Amino acid sequence: MKAKQIVILGTVGVPAKYGGFETLAENLVKYHDASSLFDPITVYCSSRSYPAREQSFLSAQLKYVPLNANGVQSILYDIVSLFSAVWNRSDVILLLGVSGAIALPLIRLLSSARIVTNIDGIEWRRGKWKGWAKCFLRFSEKMAVRFSHETIADNAAIADYVAQTYGVKSHVIAYGGDHALAVDELAVHEYLLPESYAVSVCRIEPENNVRMVLEAFARLNKQALVMVGNWNISEYGRTVREQYASCRNIILLDSIYDLGKLKYLRSRALLYIHGHSAGGTNPSLVEAMHFGKAVLAFDCNYNRSTTEDKALFFKNSDELVRLIETMDLAKAERVGRDMAEIAERRYTWRIVAQQYFALLGA
Repeated sequence: MKAKQIVILGTVGVPAKYGGFETLAENLVKYHDASSLFDPITVYCSSRSYPAREQSFLSAQLKYVPLNANGVQSILYDIVSLFSAVWNRSDVILLLGVSGAIALPLIRLLSSARIVTNIDGIEWRRGKWKGWAKCFLRFSEKMAVRFSHETIADNAAIADYVAQTYGVKSHVIAYGGDHALAVDELAVHEYLLPESYAVSVCRIEPENNVRMVLEAFARLNKQALVMVGNWNISEYGRTVREQYASCRNIILLDSIYDLGKLKYLRSRALLYIHGHSAGGTNPSLVEAMHFGKAVLAFDCNYNRSTTEDKALFFKNSDELVRLIETMDLAKAERVGRDMAEIAERRYTWRIVAQQYFALLGA
């Protein structure tokens, strides 16, 4: 049987050093390597982020594109990667995200490669996109769904949207989160943590309801919150940080990418607060679920789907205050057990990788 050349496009690269798609790509490679899969695999990387330009990572070959994989250049980065994959006679293309999907009609004309696209969340609905950017992302999404052989949604609510909007059935494959446990703890001695606290890890954006969460905890003098995020990259983040920095029970930390430090923070927390309102299955949520902590999540169909309706939900700061004020240890432990059971059943990288490679035909 002839081997099929599988390529992964649309990420900064591997080993992961950025976000959810990079973590996905790395764990697919790890599974491919550990399982000794027959079909070779290649991952496209940004040489701007990997100046050493290693030629391989575990069982994956690496190819480099001299463009940034994020921001406006991500469109060209993905398009160049797609044409390179076609030039190199790839058999199966896994495209992560829709930025470069405007090239798919031409790719389909030039190549017989099977194209599988993870459309990510409904990106164009995010509040940070305005005007032409919103229109472009919506058009790219349409091209991705129409010209891919298969589409992947990371959440059942996203799959429902694709079915209702385009009449296309998607494969629902979420993310793994068990990598967050599979590291050694690294104590964060530079932070003075309270004895009992809730934790939240997110990008500091309005759609993650950061202000709503902080407003609630500002009224909860007896319950501490540790919130980790990229406060300084936007005026919104800087303004919110300045507004709540003086609250004695609120600790605002800059982004932490070291999984050992995050494990230290998460494993000692009493509760996990998840304010995300967009984006499908959020990697930060499935990671947190593996720690068996009670999850208090913003009430939207994505979060309800991810947690199988077993988290505790809030729609505003008043509801979040009430949830915390009425929380007792027995309830927190029960919800935490539910989160851990769901995470182990649905959100391990072994399960996710098996689903991906079955779809890719490996």
